[in-house]
Amino acid sequence: MSVTPAMIAVALGQAAPEPGSVTEQQWELWIADAEMLIEDRRAKIGAPAVDAAKLDYVVREAVVAHVKRPDDATQVTIAVDDGSSSRSYRTGKGRVTILDEWWALLGLVEGSGAFSVDQVSASSLHIPWCSYSMGAAYCSCGVDIAGSPIFEGGGDW
Repeated sequence: MSVTPAMIAVALGQAAPEPGSVTEQQWELWIADAEMLIEDRRAKIGAPAVDAAKLDYVVREAVVAHVKRPDDATQVTIAVDDGSSSRSYRTGKGRVTILDEWWALLGLVEGSGAFSVDQVSASSLHIPWCSYSMGAAYCSCGVDIAGSPIFEGGGDW
């Protein structure tokens, strides 16, 4: 099942837009945008196909959020003579956006977490307990000055 403008209307608690109307066309465009963003991320990280029910949920929620807050206006004030009327809006991104929690639901979270970088190649001349081998910016075994280990038991290595 894929998301339709009628589903968006139900999620919003309103009547579906008339077939062929600008509103229906907008919603169809935004549905396609959300699907494109998800497929692009899936392809970029090389993930398998996404569960259809989860995909529909995320697309529906992303489009509903965009319908509710289509632009980044935060307050509109209309003033006539001595009277004025203001209305505040929650800020939107101005485009269809997939929240981080939805990316996680889809299993499309880009690489994150702890990692380490080995600064010494496997063919290094440094002895394993050399400060340089352990990530320091200096060598404690003498390879940098002699070309082979001369300190810290380097002759026994």
